[in-house]
Amino acid sequence: MDIIQSFYDNMAAQYDKLFFDWQATTQEQAEILEKLFADNGFDKTAAVLDCACGIGTQAIGLAARGYCVTASDISREELAEAEKRAEENRVKIRFEHADFRVLSESFPEQFDLVICMDNALPHMLTGEDLKAAVRSIADRVAADGMFVASIRDYDALLLDKPPYSPPYIHETEKGRRVSFQIWNWEGEHYQLTQYIIDDQETLQVSKFDCAYRTVRREELTELLYASGCKEVLWKFPEETGFYQPIVLAKK
Repeated sequence: MDIIQSFYDNMAAQYDKLFFDWQATTQEQAEILEKLFADNGFDKTAAVLDCACGIGTQAIGLAARGYCVTASDISREELAEAEKRAEENRVKIRFEHADFRVLSESFPEQFDLVICMDNALPHMLTGEDLKAAVRSIADRVAADGMFVASIRDYDALLLDKPPYSPPYIHETEKGRRVSFQIWNWEGEHYQLTQYIIDDQETLQVSKFDCAYRTVRREELTELLYASGCKEVLWKFPEETGFYQPIVLAKK
């Protein structure tokens, strides 16, 4: 996990540049998640764990809507950034440093809702690591609770194995920000290089390297059932408004 931790530690101070308006995104994504929660019988009394919180994009949005949120991540730098942003947004969130492959070491309690968004699970570079992560996360979901995760649509991407992602070009009052990714495919894995070009006041070019394993929906579905989930549903961007497919796994 060293490459994963380094990627997010190094990127923590610039992660918000991937969004046109990070603050607005926290609200938009929280609204999407709240609808998914409500459609499946959960309200704001549900205890939520965001087990891959990053800089707090989902956790802060949900806390602002009145949820009791606990958040964890493997990157200490991103946790520090999330804590700062939670304070700026005047929301109360319990933050813990944790590896989601061994969540019980940090959280003896269970949660009504556990979320793991933004393609975090495919950072597990072996099938065994993914199995450990899914078991660990499902184990922290309370009886009748639900796990919610998003991953890239690898079922579609593996058909063509594109060498890059389309660039995001954000025009701001001060200039322009451009972000894009280069993907170097190696079997079921790919090396990702994230570029962020900030040309708002002075030109700044940043480069961050990471690795992923392609996780098909069938593999993740089977692991969720094997980890004690009774129902597994997939929702797609045209249904939810979220930019990646979302899996809902109910205990």
